Amino acid sequence: MTTSPFKGRTGLKRVINATGYSLAGFAAAFRGEAAFRQLLLLNVVLIPVAFFFDVTRGERALMIAVCLLALIVELFNSAIEAVVDRISLERHPLSKNAKDMGSAAQFVALTLIGAVWAVILL
Repeated sequence: MTTSPFKGRTGLKRVINATGYSLAGFAAAFRGEAAFRQLLLLNVVLIPVAFFFDVTRGERALMIAVCLLALIVELFNSAIEAVVDRISLERHPLSKNAKDMGSAAQFVALTLIGAVWAVILL
């Protein structure tokens, strides 16, 4: 099996490097993606609000999990958009499809927040 030359670290050094890459990813998303900042704000509001409802711990965990899931989906969506733009800024149907599918995934994640919160609270 051939491995990438960029995969040279193992053990604790790999974990430290991965943490740095993750923090850099968060910073890039925060600086460059308005949708990420909006979802982060939504999470800052909804997650504490979840603790004010009289629901079971499992229901509260689910309410929080779907909020975090939307943040994860947005990070993937932003990564897809960055890769597509890196390859070419030229308009192409496949590039449009990739970006539209990422957007659709985010739409599903946001719909999931609404549906889960509604089912639990109503």
